[in-house]
Amino acid sequence: MLVLASASPRRQDLLRNAGIPFTVQPADIDETPLPNESPVACVERLAREKTLAISKLRPLDLVLGADTTVVVNGVMLAKPADAEDAGRMLRLLSGCTHQVITGVCLAAPQPETKKQDQRTENFELKTASETTLVTFATLSDADIRDYVATGEPKDKAGAYAIQGIASRWIPRIEGDYSNVVGLPVALVCRMLRQQGYL
Repeated sequence: MLVLASASPRRQDLLRNAGIPFTVQPADIDETPLPNESPVACVERLAREKTLAISKLRPLDLVLGADTTVVVNGVMLAKPADAEDAGRMLRLLSGCTHQVITGVCLAAPQPETKKQDQRTENFELKTASETTLVTFATLSDADIRDYVATGEPKDKAGAYAIQGIASRWIPRIEGDYSNVVGLPVALVCRMLRQQGYL
């Protein structure tokens, strides 16, 4: 069984829409970036830590962890702390092209673990990441204020949802759309196929 180490409803929807069977067990880890850590290194490390946290509890299952960040002008934008922070992030994104980077990690139990049927840390980790470029139109103060008031920016990296209201301000993306939603489905499918899951 594939276990998604995330409570994100968007990641769950993406897996469901792709026809990938899974169950959910969210990981609770500190998601603070390390000093001088690059965005790619950060999301891959956090995806790995989420995966490891759940793999230790479920050593016989495939476990998938993921972490997404938005990067504009070299600055990482995580989830906004509040409405004011969401407005700040949207002003940074306005009129710019930014990166959305998602790190994914898959833990697969080794054959001897499956035979022994006992708790062990004998699993193989595969980590990768996907980057998509997203271009935002210029937003007015009223656009930002009204959008923040909808509540959609809450709990979203970079304070927006490409699949929601924010789609009206995104004329162009380069790369994997599902990555911007929160999970690079094609990359995840390749990783799962390598483990014989698909």
